[in-house]
Amino acid sequence: MAYDFEKERNEAIDAGERALSSLQAARGELQSAGNWGLLDLFGGDMISGLVKHSKMGNAQKYMEEAKYNLQSFSRELQDVNMTHNLNLNVGDFFFDGLVADWLVQDRINEARNQVEDAIQQVEDIVRHLRTM
Repeated sequence: MAYDFEKERNEAIDAGERALSSLQAARGELQSAGNWGLLDLFGGDMISGLVKHSKMGNAQKYMEEAKYNLQSFSRELQDVNMTHNLNLNVGDFFFDGLVADWLVQDRINEARNQVEDAIQQVEDIVRHLRTM
């Protein structure tokens, strides 16, 4: 069977768009978790803490999905002779207490920065694929 560059390129673009979708969902949940985390730090109640943890759990789910989608995207890129090391670290966000709340807020911001970097990389690669 002959190599079909156009088919492989389209598969890579589709995989990139799936990765972007899960990364953007993670970004939204991280942004929301960060907002609830600030409220929790500065006088929030039990409800704000519960919402923050729910948002963090959602973000973690989307980051796991993004990690899977980024691996798929990397495999598809190999099919069009492009190699990129796309990586996303997913950690455990759950702590308790005021000091831990500061640490959680820092972890949320760190995760948000990683997601932003991954979004930028994937957008750049998909943009390049579209021009090939």
